[in-house]
Amino acid sequence: MSIVGTNAPTLSDLAKRMGENNQIAKIIEILADSNEILDDMPWVEGNQTSGHKTTIRTGFPAVAWRLFNAGVQPSKSTTKQITDSVGMLESYAEVDKALADLNGNTSDFRLSEDVAFLESMNQEMASTVFYGNAGTDPEKFTGLAPRFDTPSADPDIVGFNILDGAGVGADNTSVWLIGWGPRSCHGIYPKGSSAGLQFEDLGQQTLEDAAGGKYEGYRSHYKWDAGLTLRDWKHVVRIANIDVSNLAGGSAADLIKLMVRAFHRTPPGRSGVRYAFYASRVVHTALHIQAMEKTNVNLTLDNVEGKPVTSLLGIPIRRVDAISDAESAVAGTFGHL
Repeated sequence: MSIVGTNAPTLSDLAKRMGENNQIAKIIEILADSNEILDDMPWVEGNQTSGHKTTIRTGFPAVAWRLFNAGVQPSKSTTKQITDSVGMLESYAEVDKALADLNGNTSDFRLSEDVAFLESMNQEMASTVFYGNAGTDPEKFTGLAPRFDTPSADPDIVGFNILDGAGVGADNTSVWLIGWGPRSCHGIYPKGSSAGLQFEDLGQQTLEDAAGGKYEGYRSHYKWDAGLTLRDWKHVVRIANIDVSNLAGGSAADLIKLMVRAFHRTPPGRSGVRYAFYASRVVHTALHIQAMEKTNVNLTLDNVEGKPVTSLLGIPIRRVDAISDAESAVAGTFGHL
């Protein structure tokens, strides 16, 4: 399956529109460089300042054959409205003024020193995409795991798109197949904002070290307002209960079969949807090793823009360090068709 573009832009697309001299564009470039989700995830401006209200289909309309001179009963699809909230992720970065001024290009030096803060925000954002739960942590937005936490054998219920890797205990992980698109799953940012990212140069400030000593420095404020909307759950599949210890030797044959099953859980019509698998470092490494085996015809190794990419059925497999290798087992009745 080829990756099909979507109408909604990724953060990298938005950065290109801003121009390379725009500070937000530079920040997006740094974020995308270490967060592979941002290569795929499209972003849609919310229709509310604090979230996004959308309509999702919960059932299809009834249809019927008819005879001449006989009618059919009208019907309609069933839908419901949901509102996904936006969380506010913030950080303050500080750097010694004397050190920054030594460089000769204070602005670029400050940004290079702020990379650690941006990377921390990056990891927190990636973690929230998968594990965020506004029900227990109202300051965050709700990610994917709380939406895919109850398996079901009913193909009309979201839990049907949870597959069982047969792991037990608390050393499990998940592999996700996500179809990104404006009608499937996408990120959201507040109405009227610039991709949800804000940067404010607070200029020279009197800072204080750990011992209470004062010195002059520069302070920057970073703010990332973001959320997640799942319009059609059928484009997202979670392979849960993958025992990490079983992958230590690099074997991933059974996992590959599960990933093929995940592919067939998604709808056959994939126009306008950008698909990718997401796995932890341990799983990604095991799949890469498996792809190197000459007898393997399912996984492929490619070089895209100078970076090695492992793919299955033409779908790239991304490494996401924020995906935990210590998940508790997901229990319930799994669908096996």
